[in-house]
Amino acid sequence: MEIYKLSDEISDAAASNFVITDIRQGVKNPNRVNIFINDKYAFSLDISQIVDCKLKVGLKISEEELVEYKKASEFGKLYQRALEWVLVRPRSEKELYDYLYKKIYEKKIDKNYINTVIDRLKNKKYVDDAKFARYYVENRFVKKGISRKRLKMELMKKGISKEIIDEVVDARDDEEEILKIIAKKRTKYDNDKLIQYLCRQGFSYQLAQSLVTRETD
Repeated sequence: MEIYKLSDEISDAAASNFVITDIRQGVKNPNRVNIFINDKYAFSLDISQIVDCKLKVGLKISEEELVEYKKASEFGKLYQRALEWVLVRPRSEKELYDYLYKKIYEKKIDKNYINTVIDRLKNKKYVDDAKFARYYVENRFVKKGISRKRLKMELMKKGISKEIIDEVVDARDDEEEILKIIAKKRTKYDNDKLIQYLCRQGFSYQLAQSLVTRETD
């Protein structure tokens, strides 16, 4: 399938004479600009792309240039979606890759754009695995309690490196986390079941037994 096939609205007769006849600000997205070729909509670019490409009304472009501008249009849309997504909250690089891969599959866009988008967002510090890991650890079960072992497993699934995981997780205090859980579960479980529950959450048996006995006696 040709992803960047020229629009059927642009006649074959005009294919050798492409002229930008209008440039209009987008209605749904004011940060994007619609480009019209021979009085027909052809593609859209974000404002920075318009400046970089030096596009203006009256400019003549070749068929090859038109194809490249259409590719730039698809990249710009994908980058904007990715930027908006990572600004909602910190994301890991793997999370972003998975998100972009899904978008690529849905829109049938060149998959080579994925790494380009990720690299650009990393260079602009919008994607940073260390920053994401710290955010995740600080916000995961703040009130309920969670073990370091479970945190490490979850971060591994997010694609975070072992070095980053060890740095951000090892400083966390399992005793403090166990006490949060005991406070929440002490009326629901007897000592034995509470210890078993804590072990299932990734805490060591010795520490769980010691704290449950101390806090419930």
